[in-house]
Amino acid sequence: MKVEEGEEVVLVDENGKRCLLNTSSKKRKIKGFGIVDPKTFIGMDYGTKIRLSQKDVWILKPSSFDRWGSLRRKAQIILPKDAAHIIVNCSIVPGCVVVEGGIGSGSLTCILSQVVGKEGKIISYERRKDFKKFAERNLRDVGLGENIEIKERDITEGIEERDVDAVILDIPNPWDVVEHAYNALKVGGYFCSYSPLISQVERTVKTLREYPFIEIKTIETLQREMVVVEKGVRPSFDMLGHTGYLTFARKVLEV
Repeated sequence: MKVEEGEEVVLVDENGKRCLLNTSSKKRKIKGFGIVDPKTFIGMDYGTKIRLSQKDVWILKPSSFDRWGSLRRKAQIILPKDAAHIIVNCSIVPGCVVVEGGIGSGSLTCILSQVVGKEGKIISYERRKDFKKFAERNLRDVGLGENIEIKERDITEGIEERDVDAVILDIPNPWDVVEHAYNALKVGGYFCSYSPLISQVERTVKTLREYPFIEIKTIETLQREMVVVEKGVRPSFDMLGHTGYLTFARKVLEV
């Protein structure tokens, strides 16, 4: 399959660094890749390896991970090891409507947008104007945004939506949204909060228990890569350890 004009492509180097661009865009300097003229890729086969800025890169069709990996970062982001648990534990599938509190750089929004698809929707509440603008541009740059609505509002002051499938929070005080989340969720819908500190978890769980929620639990995910060499396999000396605690709950009518 060959690259055509107007298509999005991703450049990936041997270290996993990537950048997403459109073949109709102008020549520009890209950090880590040098001067890039996207039009020169037109007519090349996807999967081709080329020499660019004194290193080898591959031209590929952008995957979901490529879009996430091409996002610029302004704040601490929710990483794939935590995002995967959010998707599974909140039963997020195509067509779901998800309310998000705290968009940051748009990392989780990027992943959720692609999971819920065209039939679903992500509504993100972000009280900081600078984060809202940064996330909007970030998501637009990776070809997303059609099923995303970003509101410049403080989610602790209320959630306008009703009968949503999930409410996911990445804010310092998720306990202040528990009541609003309960009112916004459909019966059987899921609450999730991402908290770096265990003290935040304790206060959130205590508040959740004041409302008709079941299946309340908190998890932490640790990740370690395996290094495969000719002589054998060993765990990497580096480990992706603590990032945040994930607290989940499910709405019912009574407990």
